[in-house]
Amino acid sequence: MNSKGGIYKRFIKRPMDFILSLIAIIVLSPVFLIVALLVRIKLGSPVIFKQQRPGLNEKIFTMYKFRTMTDERDENGELLPDSVRLTKFGRLLRSTSLDELPELFNILKGDMSLIGPRPLAVQYLPYYTEEERRRHSVRPGLSGLAQVNGRNNTTWEKRFFYDLKYVDNITFLGDMKIVLSTIVKIFKRENIGERGVDSPPDFHIYRKNIMESEKVNEYKR
Repeated sequence: MNSKGGIYKRFIKRPMDFILSLIAIIVLSPVFLIVALLVRIKLGSPVIFKQQRPGLNEKIFTMYKFRTMTDERDENGELLPDSVRLTKFGRLLRSTSLDELPELFNILKGDMSLIGPRPLAVQYLPYYTEEERRRHSVRPGLSGLAQVNGRNNTTWEKRFFYDLKYVDNITFLGDMKIVLSTIVKIFKRENIGERGVDSPPDFHIYRKNIMESEKVNEYKR
């Protein structure tokens, strides 16, 4: 593994994450309050959506986001698809990345970093290759190299390529470039795909389909 940026990665990145996330929480506190109030009015409670995600070395932590979907269910009590429960207001929160703001508290706690591979679902864990699992050798990020190179509108293979490229080349300059690129993309609202609508299938489903296809092909030989 490339040791480039070792001093920054080992001694500077985490303290910088803590200081910058604390400053951001203080400066953006009015935005937090306004968004929380609007979520409560338009979507109800709870205002904060919590979900378990794998972090550094695959240690599970609770990630925070502002809620973007309703709790609408069908006649059997099952939640309706994401595309149905995602409201116009929820789409606005996602397209502006305002729903991600509570993750600043995850960064403050040390669960996450400002920059790193995005934390994905726990159910994906059994389906990574050994090489892909290296994305968990660093703290997951609020944004990352994959997010400024396609975000949801790219393949899983391409996302993991960028994740591993980042893991092997963590530098201060690289992180600052990703921060600036993220800000630009947020304001331009580029590459914003709705999960379950515009983005590829969930990774575990995607990888299961590949495995099943390989089994069928093997059987036919």
